[in-house]
Amino acid sequence: MTTQTSDTAPRILSAATLFARGRERLTREVPMGLTDPDHIPARGDHETDAHMLKVAAVRPIRPAAVLVPIIDHPEPTVLLTQRTAHLPDHAGQISFPGGKIEPDDADPGAAALREAHEEVGLDGAFIEPIGYLDLYLTTQGYRIVPLLARIEPGFTLTLNADEVDNVFEVPLEFLMKPDNHQMHSREWNGTIRTYYAMPFGERYIWGVTAGILRNLYERIYRD
Repeated sequence: MTTQTSDTAPRILSAATLFARGRERLTREVPMGLTDPDHIPARGDHETDAHMLKVAAVRPIRPAAVLVPIIDHPEPTVLLTQRTAHLPDHAGQISFPGGKIEPDDADPGAAALREAHEEVGLDGAFIEPIGYLDLYLTTQGYRIVPLLARIEPGFTLTLNADEVDNVFEVPLEFLMKPDNHQMHSREWNGTIRTYYAMPFGERYIWGVTAGILRNLYERIYRD
């Protein structure tokens, strides 16, 4: 089943305005609830499926971080990855670069930058961290801190074939149009699960990735 969201389309932001809003509205303060089981993040799979919260509650907490890389082209794009098919979690899905926060990581932002370098070889010299979006809780118990970042064009990438099959860019304008924020449903473990999806050509952007993009829209694009 597919439905559209009912938002009115926002005006298109220039790259300069986008990043200025990010610096104004976001911080690098670690979000509450990253490791606290008593704090339920406002964002997550349970936004579109309330019963997913009960599923997440019985899973161990898994702190994680992802990089939300906005490439500073005249018409900005978002860099996304397609995970390899053999991975135990989210195999073949479209994701942001990122992963588990390790004990040696100074903070979630450091974890996101490290993972981006390990997964796709994105050099930190091209990355300007802007600030954190809202903490996102997944059905599997991951508590994900998304780090919005401005990416300077001109970088080269080297993919880690054990984790990433492909990388590609999607126009930010497409992803920030509410008309492209669809609600899809499908059967999952004997129940019907509902989630955000933003199909782009042959690319099926859905679930956590689409949910974080929706949060980017709500935090930056809404006045």
